[in-house]
Amino acid sequence: MQFFINVIVPLALADSFTYEVNENEFHYLQVGMRVAVPFGKSKVYTALVLSKHNVPPVAYQAKEIQEIIDSQPIVNETQIAHWKWLAEYYMCTLGEVYRAAVPSALLLESETIVVYKPKKEYLISDFTDEEFLLYEAFQSQAVLKIEEIISILNKKNIFPVIQSLLEKEIIVLNEEIVESYKPKMVKYVKLNPEYDAPEKLKDLMEILSRSEKQRTLVMKFFQLKAIDKKPITSKTLLEKADVTPAVLKGLISKNIFEEFTLAQDRVVFADVNKQEIVLSDSQQTAFDSVVTSFEKFDITLLKGITGSGKTEIYIKLIEQILKQEKQVLYLLPEIALTTQLVQRLTKHFGNQVAVFHSKYSSNERVEVWFRVNQNSEKAKVVIGARSSIFLPFSNLGFVVVDEEHEPSFKQQDPAPRFHARDSAIVLAKMHNAKVLLGSATPSLESFYNAYQNKFGLVTLEKRFGNVKLPEIVLIDIKEKHRKKEMKGHFSIDLLDEINQTLGRGEQVILFQNRRGFSPVLECLTCGHVPQCPSCDVSLTYHKFQEHLRCHYCGYTMAKPVKCHVCHSVDITTKGFGTEQIELEVMELFPNKSIARMDQDTTRGKYAFEKLIDAFKNQEIDILVGTQMLAKGLDFDNVTLVGILNADNALYFPDFRAHERAFQMFMQVAGRAGRKDKEGKVFIQTYNPYHNIIQQVTTNDYGSMFKEQMYERLNFKYPPFYRLIRLQLKHVDFQKVKEGSFWLYNLLSKQLEMPVLGPEEPSINRIRNQYIRIILIKIPINIPLNKTKNEIRKSIKSFEAIGAYRSIKTTISVDFY
Repeated sequence: MQFFINVIVPLALADSFTYEVNENEFHYLQVGMRVAVPFGKSKVYTALVLSKHNVPPVAYQAKEIQEIIDSQPIVNETQIAHWKWLAEYYMCTLGEVYRAAVPSALLLESETIVVYKPKKEYLISDFTDEEFLLYEAFQSQAVLKIEEIISILNKKNIFPVIQSLLEKEIIVLNEEIVESYKPKMVKYVKLNPEYDAPEKLKDLMEILSRSEKQRTLVMKFFQLKAIDKKPITSKTLLEKADVTPAVLKGLISKNIFEEFTLAQDRVVFADVNKQEIVLSDSQQTAFDSVVTSFEKFDITLLKGITGSGKTEIYIKLIEQILKQEKQVLYLLPEIALTTQLVQRLTKHFGNQVAVFHSKYSSNERVEVWFRVNQNSEKAKVVIGARSSIFLPFSNLGFVVVDEEHEPSFKQQDPAPRFHARDSAIVLAKMHNAKVLLGSATPSLESFYNAYQNKFGLVTLEKRFGNVKLPEIVLIDIKEKHRKKEMKGHFSIDLLDEINQTLGRGEQVILFQNRRGFSPVLECLTCGHVPQCPSCDVSLTYHKFQEHLRCHYCGYTMAKPVKCHVCHSVDITTKGFGTEQIELEVMELFPNKSIARMDQDTTRGKYAFEKLIDAFKNQEIDILVGTQMLAKGLDFDNVTLVGILNADNALYFPDFRAHERAFQMFMQVAGRAGRKDKEGKVFIQTYNPYHNIIQQVTTNDYGSMFKEQMYERLNFKYPPFYRLIRLQLKHVDFQKVKEGSFWLYNLLSKQLEMPVLGPEEPSINRIRNQYIRIILIKIPINIPLNKTKNEIRKSIKSFEAIGAYRSIKTTISVDFY
């Protein structure tokens, strides 16, 4: 009898592949284990076992696996079922989901190994200079990796040299699988058992009588051992005794101490005495309502105004779930938010909290993965960004999606282009877990679901401690310009309020949702604006680096001293970003501490933590930032928020623009006056009578909801229609234009529903590739799977045409 396994490989391939195993391997392997498999002519990939069977493949001869990597499954069957749903719903391949889901350190890649195996003797004259360099290297080391050869030859294009040596039969190529995850090993010390008895202590002191430092180290070891029975690390012992590593080495060489290593978790939160949370009356009412709602609904929406204390309600609910010995997933839209939340949750749950997001190193993420997989006590509560829905939960009981309205929950690139909120709801359903969606400004889709009785709805209308909502002041910029009451980008009213706030020792947040110094650099003589050579956008000027940068492809150039077209030196900036605001504020308030929070200042691993801690500890007086500031951060001493230009968000070409503008302004405003001090929000705008601005002023979510839903129904947008967006990209403008029309015509015939396009987006070329968009609007009453199958067939027909095969088509379901 033959034995086979079906596996998925981490490539954009829809199918699973069959490999042959022997009987022992067949019985040893389990679904969810990794195996190294040969794929293609010479590559080796980490595949994941999906099933075991005895049926040989019909279309090809099954290869044998190379090795079994795991002793236990690293992925469970519920997880695989969730991945299959993601691949099906978001119209991507299972291989793409697998690659996105598993930390890169667990996806072992084959690495080309060059092995020195000459078939005959060679003369030095037979080699070129570069071949001789490698020949010499092989004399001392018979095996080299590609990156080592690049280093030896000091050039990137090394393949002609390798090809030449292959032809001369001096080397052979092997593919070797490399395990990139390495546990963190920590050195510990213990006393030689020979000196462990009390009567041996005198002998030990005599041996050390001539070395005072060694004796100090031994005495410190006994002191630490008396305080705590846990093993003592070499580092701790050296720090406490204040001696050099040489002293410890001397004691090890005398066989007085023995050194050993243990694997240790990279991220550990201190265990603390749990702090009891006392809910206010309104919080308690909301908490009881959520518990009651969960009896009827699996999903409940908690609509609580900013500063109402939603986090305390989450913590109380998490407490109940942990008593049932279940796991909790706490989803956040931004990494920035995890900093404050981790501090709050570890105060309450100690080392039961684990964090999973992209700012953690690959090894740190692997450790969290294994903890969740083992249902460890150290990962009962997982806080994470959208990628944390892929973790191997086996006993999930509760999912919190905080700030559920945030567009950051939607993955844009690469595939799978999933929405973390919706995917988490499906994951919870598979585990029979409850979901709580929390927001001060819920997405229209979620609120509509609650309105339709699909979700439970609980509202929290009072701020914690009955703190008043901030007063919102509208400033008409065009009126202020007319009266000459503007100083740079600040109205005199806003500057006066900043002065008063700082005078009271309170803090200020200034919001401008555009990073860099200025989005446009323009020649005043000929009107030329420097453009990105690869994208159809103007380059953004960054004053701190003195360069122009494209925010789409990363292209940079030095700031020009004269116009590239007419050579005029009369160059000026148009528009403004966070850098320019920061510099203006520094000039206006030279004696105050000013900082900036945007993508440019938070690139480092701990950059968020440092900024947020400094602001929370009142080391910063004024914080200038983009929408990162709008997302659930909690600062006690902030009483003034200034929105410097509200109009950018209102006139964005997107059907969600008004909804997002309302959410963003309400969230930014919610940072002010969160404790006992009343806050103020100044909104500078050219259009103070715009409906959205007026609704923000009165905190009127209901009117915004009704108005936007009326428009969505009229113009066939979610939640009344589902959107599938097809994006076609190619370097040839004419080819992508023709191809997009061909596909549009086919879809229009096949689908009895609105198909829009093919349209050029506002930025129609990115990274030298021209873009066309086709938008399909699917009525809510039409079966989604049938429509998706028609779309797949159409794309398959499109890709079968030789002329259009090179056009890249990407699909985004529930486009955001």
